[in-house]
Amino acid sequence: MNKKIYDKKPSACNCLNLRRASQAITQVYDGFLESSGLKISQYSLLKHIKYIGPVSVSDLALKIRLDRTTLVRNLKPMEERGFIIDIAATGTRNRQLKLTDAGLETYEKASQLWSEAQSFIEQYLGKDDMETLTVLLSKIEALVP
Repeated sequence: MNKKIYDKKPSACNCLNLRRASQAITQVYDGFLESSGLKISQYSLLKHIKYIGPVSVSDLALKIRLDRTTLVRNLKPMEERGFIIDIAATGTRNRQLKLTDAGLETYEKASQLWSEAQSFIEQYLGKDDMETLTVLLSKIEALVP
């Protein structure tokens, strides 16, 4: 992971600044997770399924506050790689997702890398700025249902 800090100028548009920051943080986490073969979005799915699974797609979408259609699209490659399995009884309409052994192993390997990314961001921003950022992001998220 390239840990060089680049000089960037903010936009006058708050939305653009937030979108740029979101892209940057995703790139940082993806960089740290690269050797695990996961992207941060995939790691997050494995983590949530591990801790709340078996879980239906609808319940998972609610828990992670992601559109169900987007979630299904993101789950498909994870199922194809053998990380997630549907353990619902045959003939039932409600899928029940659970990590496979391969999914659990991949998640556990990636967890250390995720922790390194967390530490990097926390050290870069500092404790006070990290706390302020978390509060501000929560306030922004609260603008919509």
